Amino acid sequence: MSNELPFVNMRIRTRVCSGGVAACLVTVLTATTASAAPVRGAPGVGDPYYPGDGNGGYDVTHYDIRLTYQPETDRLSGTTTILATSTAELSSFNLDFALDVESVRVNNRPARVERDPADPTEVVVVPEEVVGKGEPMTVVVRYADTPSEVAVDGVTAWKLTETGALAVDEPHIAEWWFPSSDHPTDKATYDVSVEVPDDVVALSNGVLAGTSKQRVGWTRWNWRSVEPQATYLTFLAVGDYDVRYSTTPSGLPSVTAYETTLGDSRAAAEASIERTPEVVEFLEGLFGPYPFEAQGGVVSTGLDFALENQTRPVYDAGFFSRGSNLSVVVHENAHQWFGDSVSLGRWSDIWLNEGFASYAEFLWSEHVGEGTADELARYLYESIPADDEFWQVLPGDPGADNQFHSAVYDRGALAVHALRTTVGDEVFFELLRTWLDERRGGHGTVEEFIALAEKLSGKQLDEVFDTWLFTKGKPKVGPSGAEVRAAVAEPESYREIAFTHEQLAKRQ
Repeated sequence: MSNELPFVNMRIRTRVCSGGVAACLVTVLTATTASAAPVRGAPGVGDPYYPGDGNGGYDVTHYDIRLTYQPETDRLSGTTTILATSTAELSSFNLDFALDVESVRVNNRPARVERDPADPTEVVVVPEEVVGKGEPMTVVVRYADTPSEVAVDGVTAWKLTETGALAVDEPHIAEWWFPSSDHPTDKATYDVSVEVPDDVVALSNGVLAGTSKQRVGWTRWNWRSVEPQATYLTFLAVGDYDVRYSTTPSGLPSVTAYETTLGDSRAAAEASIERTPEVVEFLEGLFGPYPFEAQGGVVSTGLDFALENQTRPVYDAGFFSRGSNLSVVVHENAHQWFGDSVSLGRWSDIWLNEGFASYAEFLWSEHVGEGTADELARYLYESIPADDEFWQVLPGDPGADNQFHSAVYDRGALAVHALRTTVGDEVFFELLRTWLDERRGGHGTVEEFIALAEKLSGKQLDEVFDTWLFTKGKPKVGPSGAEVRAAVAEPESYREIAFTHEQLAKRQ
């Protein structure tokens, strides 16, 4: 959010005196500068679901997070340095953070810290000197707390495990371990450095820049992410993990890790996660080049979901309780394009993340000969009764309470398939690659995606999107996949398309 300074009002005044026109006609240029007082940066970016998320008045470019964590006591302490640029003349600004703050410095000067009584995650920072518009800001925050004891709106997103802790969740997790502008539209690069006892490891995003020791019994793990990354996709996993380091066929570093408490699920987890480079190679053929500097995955306990943390998804062990599960690996790695590289512009745009990641599972199924998208779609469509609440949730704007409802995933995937059958494969895959290429490292909205789809297809697509994304109720049952493909040339025929997908037992 930008707060523009008022314009400078220029007036010309003419004064006549005795002594001749040439000598005495004086044109006086006066300037009245309507210089407003510095502003307080807004406490949020105005997201319709989470108005307090993110902060106005500045844009973050980099986070340097340097921490020490003791699993035995769940004590987290350290410093986060934020590099940002002001977008207004600031007398104060906000950070999104729930832990106890010891001190804040802005451009090397101590700053005053206040808590917003209406929202405990809003930390108001009042610098000693006003920050000019367009100026660089270096904000250093020192803090210490016990994250598992901190609740926001009755929720504690920090998760303790048998061997350590996880900072993994959506839509919010940063508040429990680093101060930030917590919205997907304000991406940054990251250095994450965490010191932990020698008997556990600290895992995060990107490339392992190295480990070091400064005192007996402790090891510091240093991770670097060089591509723009959203706050909720930045994670920390501390615990007893077996870690593997390798290089993918494309030359990228890969880090996979398995918590030592996985039990009988360990082999199935490895049989799934170690195929990540194969999955990524398949997805590159659909979506274009992989957008990041590293790959991998972490399997842990204590989540009950999987999350597409940038470069390194984290999976709950339960996904592998019945054997290998490539579907969830496909889903979370498809998010590296849809959700991570191109993030949602508002949390109401969640379909742009989950609908396409779920549809990638359809495409993988076709790839490995386990059913076409039409076959899978018909099965799901027919398995959900018309009176099921599933059909009352709108994937295009599900509401904050239903962001992760199964309809967002599965009806969302049906919407993607409806689009594919309406515009044809050539336009469909061109659309996906164009969307991802043009917005790489940025974000987008559902409306912007629809506009691009109409531009590339040359078709008016309101009806197909309205039916599958924004209209309650079960769309009419349609013909077989073969009949659908024969009807693609008729734009109105999308209402007769039936789709299907086998749901994951647990996912996010």
